[in-house]
Amino acid sequence: MFWKMAAGALGRQKGKHALIAFTVGLGVSLATAMLGVMFDVGDKVNQELKTYGANLTVIPRGASLAGEKYEFAGGEGGSPEAVQDAHYIREDELYKIKMIFWAYNIVDFAPFLNTRVGTGAGPAVLAGTWFSRRLSLPTGDEVETGMMPLKSWWTLEGRAGDDGDPSGVIVGRDLAAALGLAPGGELAVSTEKAGEVNLRVTGVFDSGGEENGWIIGTTALAQEAAGLPGLVQRVEVSALTTPENDLARRAAMNPGGLSRAEWDTWYCTAYISSIAYQIEEIIPGVRVKPVMRVAESEGAILEKTQLMIILLTLLTLFCSALAISNLVTANIMERSVEIGLMKALGADNISVSLLVLTEMLVVAFAGGAAGYLCGLGLAQFIGKAVFGQLVAVKTAVIPLAAVMIVAVTLLGSLPALRALLRLKPTEVLHGR
Repeated sequence: MFWKMAAGALGRQKGKHALIAFTVGLGVSLATAMLGVMFDVGDKVNQELKTYGANLTVIPRGASLAGEKYEFAGGEGGSPEAVQDAHYIREDELYKIKMIFWAYNIVDFAPFLNTRVGTGAGPAVLAGTWFSRRLSLPTGDEVETGMMPLKSWWTLEGRAGDDGDPSGVIVGRDLAAALGLAPGGELAVSTEKAGEVNLRVTGVFDSGGEENGWIIGTTALAQEAAGLPGLVQRVEVSALTTPENDLARRAAMNPGGLSRAEWDTWYCTAYISSIAYQIEEIIPGVRVKPVMRVAESEGAILEKTQLMIILLTLLTLFCSALAISNLVTANIMERSVEIGLMKALGADNISVSLLVLTEMLVVAFAGGAAGYLCGLGLAQFIGKAVFGQLVAVKTAVIPLAAVMIVAVTLLGSLPALRALLRLKPTEVLHGR
């Protein structure tokens, strides 16, 4: 009898129930889209921030680092072997960066070797790097990395250099202006170890910083100029990371102070400190320094973005609950004679309330299911419009959507249920 009465009520008030289903569906679709974006926004924000530079710097343990200004190659004293061990990194070991536990989170990396050279406008910095390098890993995989993806905000007139052509260089805008250089021009520089070297300018770049006075070429060119074959000074690494929390901060200060369970959690989470630790593990003799202004910005932006999405989701659900409240209350008032008759025939408040709630939940789940599917499509639209790529569908949103449907329906039905409980059969049946 209960389900028969519920089915009859659903059939008699199709218009009102369709409006309730639409309201629930609209709220659930917006909430689903926002939650879908929120669950995937971490990687998307990290990927966007990766276009603004590296967040890790690998340097030799014996190198000095003050204010992120590095020594120039070729100026150290002592035996060559001692100098190389203390101040440089072997270029042929850099592939190991893509062999750590979080290898897939390493987006790009590039080595640098800075030395001074003479030009027609005075001394200048010659920075050797990888423009674009394909590495073959012992696992059989191949990866492509280099400086150009790391410096994607730089503007370049002409083209980047070629790692297979040591004579091709790109020149900073300020130095190019001082020397009257343009893409395709020739540049002669004097070096300490290789004497005078003739170079070909393949491009002129604008970094917006001190690099505008630099010459950037291959590592082979800089190594020959500095007399340091196979060595680099530092490596800039761009990695996708998880925002730091208390565990990550404690681990960064003293990994040995963690319990075994804490250590496993930290090591197996893509914190910037755990990625740095793993690089130090796999390449002996190096220190890895997080670029904290980048890492902290990533965490702050991500937290604020997620908080904004949560607040918008809650506001959307609250507005849906208010709309449902008005619709359910109007439904109860229209059915006051029917409900009064049910009470007069012996139905108690609990039975009548359960009947109304069952009707509302059936309608709400029908609207919510449609709203969930629409929300998935809306999330893809937001991902494409904001991040330029689709949002991954998270199964965790499904139970959350079910909880949202129940919560919105119950919250919206409370005022109507209060009116139902106050309804007296004698007054209703006598037209009062």
